[in-house]
Amino acid sequence: MTYLWIKAGHVIFVIFWIAGLFLLPRFYVYHQESPPGSEEERRWIDREAKLRKIILNPAMIAVWIFGLILAVSGGWFQSGWLHAKLLVVLGLSAYHGYMIGYGKKLARGVRPASGKALRIMNEVPGIATVIIVILVIVKPF
Repeated sequence: MTYLWIKAGHVIFVIFWIAGLFLLPRFYVYHQESPPGSEEERRWIDREAKLRKIILNPAMIAVWIFGLILAVSGGWFQSGWLHAKLLVVLGLSAYHGYMIGYGKKLARGVRPASGKALRIMNEVPGIATVIIVILVIVKPF
């Protein structure tokens, strides 16, 4: 029964994390399109900070904690699918960190990427999710 609660917690926080990772680049697109120094820009900075602090960061931490507990309790560290999943989740965690850093640059008034680049970056969580779900459900290796 404990295993099922841990699994449920993992899935719940994965949903929160991925939802946040879908929202954040979209917020950045709107932020970049707002006039520098405007009230609108200040509102985007506040929204982005809340998304990071209230949803994204805690969800990512919970995903890792619950996921590692599941992997240990299931004895899956010898499984190829888990190695591949961990690699993708590490990449998604790096993406998360990059997006957090990008938001801090935006808050300082630096806008290094174009709106088009941010829209393309917005696809990363979706692609990662597809790969992870296939690895976990199909277990191709």
